[in-house]
Amino acid sequence: MKLRITAKNIRLTEAIKEFTQGKVDKLDKFFEDGRAEVVLTVDRKIYQRAEITIHVRGKKFTAKAVEGDLYKAIDGAILKIEAQVRKNKGKNVANKKVAREDIAAFYGAPALTLAPENDVKFSVIKQVEVLPMNPEDAAYEMERLGYTFWMFLDEGSKQINLIFKRLDGTYGLIQPVKAK
Repeated sequence: MKLRITAKNIRLTEAIKEFTQGKVDKLDKFFEDGRAEVVLTVDRKIYQRAEITIHVRGKKFTAKAVEGDLYKAIDGAILKIEAQVRKNKGKNVANKKVAREDIAAFYGAPALTLAPENDVKFSVIKQVEVLPMNPEDAAYEMERLGYTFWMFLDEGSKQINLIFKRLDGTYGLIQPVKAK
């Protein structure tokens, strides 16, 4: 990655250049090519500011950090840029997955689904007796035990239902239906 460092109110030493270059080089794992602009500023000999802008494939990532130490400011700005890049990369992966499914649906082919890399591991397996009750009783039992969900056998339909507490304080009820 091409790097341009600009210093304001500070003398740009080799140590600062090497430190900044090393930090920016760590971002190469996200990009094949691109350019980075770093502006290092000292304000009133108290505040050290690092501003990093990365241009890559028509996208621009910018981050600023102000610290009492210039090296900490550079680290902070790099962390912010890395978070932005990771977030953007996650969006790109999600968009590619949606596009793949859309293309498969268009041609009538099943979408490719990949098996997870790691096996699912359970830390707790709990067996519970499923008692017949109505949803109101299930909500009371769930609250009494301090759980956020409760599985029960509905008295009316004789099917397993699940009641859960929503973030807004209301309850949700999941009832099974046959797949079409």
